[in-house]
Amino acid sequence: GARQRKMETRPVPERHRFDAERLRTHLQQQTKASWKFECQPRQLQVRQFSHGESNPTYHLLTSTGQEFVLRKKPSGKLLPGAHRVDREFRVISALYGAGFPVPRPLLYCSDASVIGTPFYVMECVKGRIFRDASLPDVPVVERSHMHRAVVETLARLHSLDWRRLGLEGFGGKGDFCKRQISVWSNNYLMATGKDDSLPEMNELMEWLPRNIPPGIQPQVIVHGDYRIDNMVFHPTEPRVVAVLDWELCTIGHPLSDLAFLVLYSGSHTKLSAAMGFSFEGVSGLLSEGEVVGLYASLASLPNPPPNWNFFKALGCFRMASIVQGVYARSLHGNASSERADTFKLAVLPFVETGLSFVRAVPSVLDFINYSYKARDILTRLKAFMSEHVYPAEKEVYEYVQKPENMWSIPPVIEELMQKARSAGLWNLFLPGVSGLTQLEYAPMAEEMGRSPLASQIFNCAPPDTGNMEVLHLYGSPEQQKRWLEPLLRGEIKSCFGMTEPSVASSDATNIACSIRREGGCFVVKGRKWWTSGAGDPRCKVAIVMGVTSPEAGRMHQHSMILVPMDAPGVSKIRPLSVFGFLDAPHGHFEVDFNNVRVPVSNLILGEGRGFEIAQGRLGPGRIHHCMRAIGMAERALELMCVRSVSRTAFGKELARQQTVRVAIAECRMEIDQARLLVLKAAHAIDCNGTKAARKEIAAIKVVAANMACRVVDRAIQLHGGLGVCQDSPLAHWFAGARSLRIADGPDIVHMETVAKMELKEKAKL
Repeated sequence: GARQRKMETRPVPERHRFDAERLRTHLQQQTKASWKFECQPRQLQVRQFSHGESNPTYHLLTSTGQEFVLRKKPSGKLLPGAHRVDREFRVISALYGAGFPVPRPLLYCSDASVIGTPFYVMECVKGRIFRDASLPDVPVVERSHMHRAVVETLARLHSLDWRRLGLEGFGGKGDFCKRQISVWSNNYLMATGKDDSLPEMNELMEWLPRNIPPGIQPQVIVHGDYRIDNMVFHPTEPRVVAVLDWELCTIGHPLSDLAFLVLYSGSHTKLSAAMGFSFEGVSGLLSEGEVVGLYASLASLPNPPPNWNFFKALGCFRMASIVQGVYARSLHGNASSERADTFKLAVLPFVETGLSFVRAVPSVLDFINYSYKARDILTRLKAFMSEHVYPAEKEVYEYVQKPENMWSIPPVIEELMQKARSAGLWNLFLPGVSGLTQLEYAPMAEEMGRSPLASQIFNCAPPDTGNMEVLHLYGSPEQQKRWLEPLLRGEIKSCFGMTEPSVASSDATNIACSIRREGGCFVVKGRKWWTSGAGDPRCKVAIVMGVTSPEAGRMHQHSMILVPMDAPGVSKIRPLSVFGFLDAPHGHFEVDFNNVRVPVSNLILGEGRGFEIAQGRLGPGRIHHCMRAIGMAERALELMCVRSVSRTAFGKELARQQTVRVAIAECRMEIDQARLLVLKAAHAIDCNGTKAARKEIAAIKVVAANMACRVVDRAIQLHGGLGVCQDSPLAHWFAGARSLRIADGPDIVHMETVAKMELKEKAKL
């Protein structure tokens, strides 16, 4: 077809010509036993491939009919570090040895005297190459299979162990995302000049470094330019036989490749138009959701993957920088493509699309697209709740009411924890372990919120969830082995020491507990209260926040450190009641840390990074509270409805009283409103990360807690005396809902966050 290029070449333009006879002589001399180059003098035919905007690529045809492909570094003025054909040769050599579909690499030459620049030679792979990613000349059914093959090949690439392939040192040093942003920012500014930079590109360059995903990121072989027109497909079958153009390959985050593929797969019409092809009326290709879903299932990732919008924005940013560089090379006369001078027009569409991801407000329609995996887990979770959790509530309540049992774990809890773990309903809150997104976890957390027992049975209870998240994201290998692994197995519990009785802890910078360095130890001194979980006999470690650097700026004075609960100097002073409830055996304790000495290795992440860790911890933790609050409110509403049809007052059922019906209607509407907002916040975290979603997190923290208070209060009112005594769970639920308006930050702090961000967005305050 017209848009399929089997061997689309052209005569070599003047600016890209070299001495073919000198090349022939060199290749003849370099022939090894593993491959032979046979060509009569002055009989080597050289043509340049028409496609490609970067390293010039040539088709070589010998007098004996042999075909090879040569890629060389462009001539002339180039950006520093760009067009490293030696790196291309190294990676395809490693991949070819691992059986990955790449052309067979034959020879690398660093001697620029042969053809003017370094180059390498590889076998010419026969097959189909498509310039147009819409695959217009392919039957619909085959088109779908080909698209799946592209995704499957990408997942296979990312599964390879680059260390075993001998690619140590292949990637740059430091964080991949930071490195990418820095490199492409510099390349763009060198290609445009600072004064000519687009304002939209400047905005994107400022947003990306501020929203880099936190924690330790995966490291895989990244192609760097993974798209359909860099594939060779089998001549007759819908499978990839070679992946081409490895110039941008590095060791980095797999989602950068996936995002690049999606940007070129027809989901974003502005980008398609900018690159000169259209997907209008094309059927059979996978949608963005299907591409991401397939990749996620193959790579065992959540769907959508965490920080998905960040990586799509990063892909747009990189492509804008690349096409600007191609245009700049066209001005110098050393661009590979004949149409390079038109690339200037493509920069703005990429930048604007990138900004659309940055500014995206998640749609409610996105929230209902739960994966099959998530639906299956939720179904099994609900069944487990009905079969095991609800029936155990009475037994647990009666057990802990006995004074001798108050601070011990009911045997039925331990039994159900083992059953939940065996059923695979375990650690569902942690995306890196469960493979679930925050959006997928939301209805599961809501289901758990219906019973005060459920979260701990599924190992999804705070503060362990937040502490495990901290150790998963920021803990050292030693810290993870000693504390995270047993926490994930449910063998131990933990607590979190932040709030202090002597300061206004709503402003966390007031925290005064000291963490002082003395030789190979830190000495922790201070008093904490509302240390939730400290009453549990299985609680073995506390994460304590305190001051390590009093001379630093307000946000860099504090650190977090791991303190074993049996360390000398740790004293549990007293349990604190919540409206009279001790919440035993979990408990909320006042704890004294009196010159507690712990190894320097117990410090998490580094000195002065406490607030950085806190924001990473509290974002998901806050919305998990909100998810559970919705479940609690739903169950309170159910109790209201049951009560209203079972009691009669003033001559008719309560359900027929208008005030009761209004109360039920208000509960229904408020719960549904809060659920949508919590789903929006969860989706925002999945797409943009915790930091970028802080307005949504702050908003739902206020809304969910207040909603739960109102719903439970109405239920109490409807139940009368039963609602405030120990014979119903409502009084306890109300205590929990009311304290949630203070826990993890009081309402006013979160409303201040929402207001500040709203003013910044709307009024540029």
